[in-house]
Amino acid sequence: MHAPLRLPVGMRFRRAWGVFGIAALLLPPLSGQSETRTEPLPECSLEQCLSTAWERNRQRPASRFALAAAEAQLRQALAGYWPQLSLKAGYELLDQYRNFVFPTSSWTIPPQDVSVPPGVALITVPAGVLGPAAVQLPVQTPAQTISSAPQQFTVPVQDIQLADRETIAGTLDLSWLLFDGGLRAGLRAQARGGVLAAQEQARRTDLEIVESVTRFYYGAVLARQLHRLGSETLERMEATLKLTESVYRTGSGTVTKSDYLSNQVMVESLRAMTATLAKNEALAQAALANVMGLPWQESVSPAERDIPFAPFHGDLAALAGQAYEFNPDWRALAAGLLAAEGAVREARSGQAPQLALTGSLHRIENGYDGGFVSDRNKRGWTVGLGLRLPLFDGHLTRERISEARARLAALQEKKILLREGLGLQLRQIVLELAAAERAHDASLAARRAAEEDRDLNTRAYFDQLVDTEKVVRAQLMEALMAAQHLKTRYDHAALQARLALLVGREVGHALATEPTPPP
Repeated sequence: MHAPLRLPVGMRFRRAWGVFGIAALLLPPLSGQSETRTEPLPECSLEQCLSTAWERNRQRPASRFALAAAEAQLRQALAGYWPQLSLKAGYELLDQYRNFVFPTSSWTIPPQDVSVPPGVALITVPAGVLGPAAVQLPVQTPAQTISSAPQQFTVPVQDIQLADRETIAGTLDLSWLLFDGGLRAGLRAQARGGVLAAQEQARRTDLEIVESVTRFYYGAVLARQLHRLGSETLERMEATLKLTESVYRTGSGTVTKSDYLSNQVMVESLRAMTATLAKNEALAQAALANVMGLPWQESVSPAERDIPFAPFHGDLAALAGQAYEFNPDWRALAAGLLAAEGAVREARSGQAPQLALTGSLHRIENGYDGGFVSDRNKRGWTVGLGLRLPLFDGHLTRERISEARARLAALQEKKILLREGLGLQLRQIVLELAAAERAHDASLAARRAAEEDRDLNTRAYFDQLVDTEKVVRAQLMEALMAAQHLKTRYDHAALQARLALLVGREVGHALATEPTPPP
């Protein structure tokens, strides 16, 4: 029998190290320092992690406060439909009482001549003069002229008190906008659009939490599986190293010292990589606790031991229809269009007249009863109508309308872009899911073949039928294929979570019924 072809030691080491390096590339990109824990970590299912995230994740309260602010703005806009009442009251003390000074004035009466025509006048003669009783006698009066000289009257300065020094006044004012040309309706539409946008942002936050928790949860499962895979591979490699050392020291000649040292280098390198895998597992558990909203000192271990795999059976057109109906970005854009239409209406109201009903009820308390604080002036009310009609503003309103219409048109164009973008993203995810499923099947077959090949080479190595390099390579190839398969299952689960985020609702019903059990 011919001896098997043996490669130089350096080349064998580089080939084995290259296979091992590819396996290292499959590890999740985690960094940082691992923490030492002695007590067992709490195990949580995915549903428990999501429930904790609903309660503890700080992104949810922030989005809820933003929604509360938008709802408050809507109530502010609706307040414009109600009459506005305001009460004003005040106390006033003056250093001197209020007065009105009437200046000195004079009147001049010119000379006048008054002519009296002749006539007859009746005079009464008392009793006892002409007879025992009073007698009325007619008397003839001649014509005469009465003249008066010019005269001048002077009125001195008059200091008239208007009110006392102390005054208490109160006024109840009423204003009610009866017609505004669409101003309030435009503001209401804008505020309503803001509320809808805030609602969609809050819903997007919830969807992002679901996607993040799901991805980090299965990432922690993957990190634990890779750590376990690395530990199992290290145990097999250590057993192979012991066998290699035993064969080398017996001096049979089939295993050289170079083979033993190369095998030892691979074992120690794998031991270092296993330590990195342990660190990655601890960091993945800490990251899961962080996305759940737990303190930074906490870590959570996933209860599931394997990542579920459910082949995709959904229809791309149906998913696109669901995305156009439930995607938060799409619905937020629709809310933005509503707000933009309200802005156009608000701008157009600048060309319309405004009519308002006004009224007031006043009362004044003052110790003086004259001047302008007489009893009539101390209490009273007024009712009126006010009209504002814009005539010319330098085309300001027209340009505001043009600006609002341009913003509305821009949003309408963005809606078309978003529609195409959503469809393209959905198509990309569906294609990636199909590729992940093919990779899953291929990696599963490769993993099973690698397991069988490793088993055959290990048994042959015990019988000294194969060299050390081949059995080491078979063990590393088995670990590589297993890691590839586990990573493929994780990628498929992460794509499903991403698809649910993009569609805007739970799409598990469209992604196959029963998950495929792990091999």
